[in-house]
Amino acid sequence: MPSSLDQLKATGTTVVCDSGDFATIDKYKPQDATTNPSLILAASKKPEYAKLIDAAVEAGKKQGKDIDSQVDATLDNLLVQFGKEILQIIPGKVSTEVDARFSFDTKASVDKALHLIELYKEIGIPKERILIKIASTWEGIKAAQILQSQHGINTNLTLMFSLTQAIAAAEAGAYLISPFVGRILDWYKAATKKEYSASEDPGVQSVQAIFNYYKKFGYNTIVMGASFRSVGEVTELAGCDYLTIAPNLLEQLYNSQDSVPKKLDASGANTTDIEKKTYIDDEAEFRFFFNEDQMAVEKLREGISKFAADAVTLKDILRKKIEA
Repeated sequence: MPSSLDQLKATGTTVVCDSGDFATIDKYKPQDATTNPSLILAASKKPEYAKLIDAAVEAGKKQGKDIDSQVDATLDNLLVQFGKEILQIIPGKVSTEVDARFSFDTKASVDKALHLIELYKEIGIPKERILIKIASTWEGIKAAQILQSQHGINTNLTLMFSLTQAIAAAEAGAYLISPFVGRILDWYKAATKKEYSASEDPGVQSVQAIFNYYKKFGYNTIVMGASFRSVGEVTELAGCDYLTIAPNLLEQLYNSQDSVPKKLDASGANTTDIEKKTYIDDEAEFRFFFNEDQMAVEKLREGISKFAADAVTLKDILRKKIEA
């Protein structure tokens, strides 16, 4: 009997590893990998990554004119060095995240993305193997639209908690979106004081709704469920385009032989009763309907703040190394 992980892959779901740890990525043989400042911060504290950090520091010192610009340059180089190492393990793409501080600045997000792609190019990695990861704010979605249409750079719109964000992202031509399953569940559990089965999970239902909307209306944007709290959440979304899964849950799937039937099927989306919406050319309309979803508003704010805080912590570590 194949493992639950192999069964999940057999449903047509592409498995992505949600980790910055190279050994973990190598073990589970995912197609792609996704990183963020929090994951790289965790990995950077391990001694086996010291050489990568040292190399990034040396590059950052040469590129920055003052200590602040050297720190920024070092972080950019570190993100790219991690991406390079991961791409030597996986056959597909790696997601590299734009600084969360730029989540409300379209131009800054575009400029940072172009800079990261240029750094990859300098070490021989083509843009086709990179996904630029940007928060799903209005400004982030518009940045993705510019990167996709004007520069041919593929984007991963992350911190997604609502169908409103997902519709605008698809209209922007984003290559991939990352709706956050577990964080949606966290909010509902805190708000309702209830426990939810996997099939009743509001995060699972959110991804199901996005998947069906995209398939019914013919959008090519990939739906990649993310931020899982349990194996049950993962298996309820078997058949989703992509799922990015943390190492502890990959391990459980790897060691299990429980049946994983296909739950999501594009062919069934045509029978769903969904109304087509449009937001990409109407900022006020987008902001109004997004604002109506209290959970999405709160979780987006929290996610941006957390990623930004972890980036600051990582920069503090790098600053000390530069100054030393």
